[in-house]
Amino acid sequence: MMKNSGHVDVGPATKTAKAIAAMSGGLDSIVAAALVKGLGIDVILLHVQHFFSASEKKCARLQQVADRLELPLRIVDASVDHLETVRRPKYGYGKGMNPCVDCRIFLLQVAKRVMEEEGAQFVITGEVLGQRPKSQHHRELMRVAEESGLGNRLLRPLSANLLPDTLPITKGWLRKEDLLSIQGRSRQQQITLAAELGITEYPQSAGGCVLTERVYAARLRDAFDHLGRDSVDLEQFRLLRCGRHFRVSERAKAIIGRNESENEALAGLAEGRIRIDPAEVMGPTTLIEGDPTDEELRLVASLAARYCDVDEGALVAFDVRDQGASRRVEVAALDRDDPRIAAWRIGG
Repeated sequence: MMKNSGHVDVGPATKTAKAIAAMSGGLDSIVAAALVKGLGIDVILLHVQHFFSASEKKCARLQQVADRLELPLRIVDASVDHLETVRRPKYGYGKGMNPCVDCRIFLLQVAKRVMEEEGAQFVITGEVLGQRPKSQHHRELMRVAEESGLGNRLLRPLSANLLPDTLPITKGWLRKEDLLSIQGRSRQQQITLAAELGITEYPQSAGGCVLTERVYAARLRDAFDHLGRDSVDLEQFRLLRCGRHFRVSERAKAIIGRNESENEALAGLAEGRIRIDPAEVMGPTTLIEGDPTDEELRLVASLAARYCDVDEGALVAFDVRDQGASRRVEVAALDRDDPRIAAWRIGG
């Protein structure tokens, strides 16, 4: 098995122990779990699911990974509790609205709870020293271990020889010489190790969390500013991913669907919001949040008309539904070059 740039024989752990392997589904977490399993430790895979990671497709992929590794998998849905980490991160945000350090602490707090439930002795992760600039340098790795409550019950086997010894080593459950010294952003060593471990299928490196995306981050800041952090619930976080968002005034925001699937999604999120639909032509479903004046409502309708299948300046009739009441308004579509459209759009 690979040891830095060379090969060594791997012996069994001197004492059987049980570990929880935090599993994102990426290459690093897969390799870390497989490595520790091969060293004689009983491993249970754990995926902590939250709104920004959850999908049926991802869960199915994780189960396929677990089956290939012949390891049990637990999936814990922590979506609601995780939102508070996004609302009020102790260690702040990254380049967007991504609270990477606080998020890691939260996920490992869940892992600690599962460790205790399963009667395991420690938790492992696929973290690599220096791989991520905000959350995986030495100081932050140590901070995360302490603030999660795991302390020396947290092992990062891919970089263990570059970090202080933790309980699995001091107790003799694992030998330090069987662990690795990987650091930096390259994943070449992990790819090589995966091949040696017989791991041939794993996801390629993908983009970051949606919270790092410029447009989504701008929408979230706007929601925090106008609704208050505590009012941005799971439904609001979901709505921020859907449609075009326009802040037409301090008291009104419009969300305009971009395609049929988004129109359906917005229709499902219409409760408690004003809904506007074109009455006689093809066009988007639009929601209005806040308390718009009649002039602002008509302005939103004119904006929505700009995305309908009509000529510029054409009159478009809309059905407006608000708290069970319904009425029809007719407005002219805004000109495509109207400078207000770019000024209103949240995130540019």
